[in-house]
Amino acid sequence: MRINENTLLEGHKVVLVPYNAEHVPRYHEWMKSPELQQLTASEPLTLAQEYDMQTSWREDDDKCTFIILDKQLWADPNVPEEQCMMGDVNIFLTDPSDPSLAELEVMIAETSYRGKGIGKEVTRMMMSYGVTKLGIKKFEVKIGLKNEVSIAMFKKLHFHEVSVCQKFKEVTLEMTVNKSVRTKLLEDTKYMNEKDYRQSCSNKQGVTSL
Repeated sequence: MRINENTLLEGHKVVLVPYNAEHVPRYHEWMKSPELQQLTASEPLTLAQEYDMQTSWREDDDKCTFIILDKQLWADPNVPEEQCMMGDVNIFLTDPSDPSLAELEVMIAETSYRGKGIGKEVTRMMMSYGVTKLGIKKFEVKIGLKNEVSIAMFKKLHFHEVSVCQKFKEVTLEMTVNKSVRTKLLEDTKYMNEKDYRQSCSNKQGVTSL
């Protein structure tokens, strides 16, 4: 989705940036993991296929993705951006007849970053972006039944269970963004700064060259 191709979202612990070609090699290494393939219901891709997938994320109108970066590492001008990567967050517009409905996915690929509240912060940031920029009014998540940590996190964020599919061994949870939910979500993410991604990268490069 081109709407976010030059958008950077800065939070407390993370920076969300567009999924670019330079991120693909590390992303490809992540997705060789059988654990991540299972958690994300993904099939392993070749590197060439991964580049094609990155292009589709950039071009397709029904997908929006950000790469999650470690904010502290990213602030260091001597650390390449791909070394700051910890995961990704995605929005899928799953129903062409209802563009206000979105499926949300969060992946913390680097295990050292799990259990630190990052998934919760990223989820709130992405939901805030989806509500204010994409007009999303209902979010749903589909999570493997064995992924108890993610299920618990989304329930703490007031998603409620709507169905369980034993065939695919996953649970679906939803949240409708009514007026009170929207108000609380925006209040909870008022610290989030939206910046120009290219300008932010230029500033880092300028510091490095001094």
